[in-house]
Amino acid sequence: MDIDRYLARIGLKTRPEPTLRGLTILHSAHLLAIPYENLDVQLGRPVTIAREPIYEKLVERGRGGWCYEMNGLFGWALGELGFDVRRATGSVMRETAGEASNGNHLVLRVELPEGLFLADVGFGDGPRDAIPVRIGAFASHGFDFSVARAGEGWWRLHNDPRGGASSFDFNLDAADENLLAAKCEFLQSNPASPFVQNLVCQRHTRTGLSILRGRVLKKLTPKGTSEHLIASADELVATLKSTFALDVPHAASLWPAICERHDAVFAQR
Repeated sequence: MDIDRYLARIGLKTRPEPTLRGLTILHSAHLLAIPYENLDVQLGRPVTIAREPIYEKLVERGRGGWCYEMNGLFGWALGELGFDVRRATGSVMRETAGEASNGNHLVLRVELPEGLFLADVGFGDGPRDAIPVRIGAFASHGFDFSVARAGEGWWRLHNDPRGGASSFDFNLDAADENLLAAKCEFLQSNPASPFVQNLVCQRHTRTGLSILRGRVLKKLTPKGTSEHLIASADELVATLKSTFALDVPHAASLWPAICERHDAVFAQR
């Protein structure tokens, strides 16, 4: 990794020290600069957990990614900067789906003199800051979260009620890389995967969050939520560029499937 090129990608001119302040600066900068997105899955392009392709995509080509890519890149960068960081296992919606969901999310364990921290830039609408691993409620830039125990070795992050998935569990033992690779493959290829079923883009902003699911663009702030229905393929491409800093003209080809999915989902409501 060219660590200075990564830092430039997230808008930093100097190398933060491997301290809590440094982690806070890096975590927020990454989320404000690099969007969460599943465009490659939607376009049928393979996604990997390997570090080099992720760096090339997110840093060299200016794209975003999902958890395996976002936290894969971030964890690599933290290691290069001298942090004590370990890849660990996440499990989105384990509270309802059970053990089958283990490995469907990658998180990062960071050890600091102040204690153990969860770093996660790959949940999309999670906390903007790394968080101490301890039981209790907390706020992050106007949004409300909490952490609880979730069984032997497991913790649970409850998301802000205005977010997407209501929770994810995490186990801070060293991740099973084979499990992560298998889940990465499953989530990009199985028709039942929500990442296969619909386009998702999310980006933190100074005032809140921008979230695109299919045709619906939401803007979330601590003061309220607004929604806008994307009207055309051209507007989709323009929105990806203006709101999420994603220059992906080929996304226009997804428009018929996005409309079909939108109609099917709202017909069931």
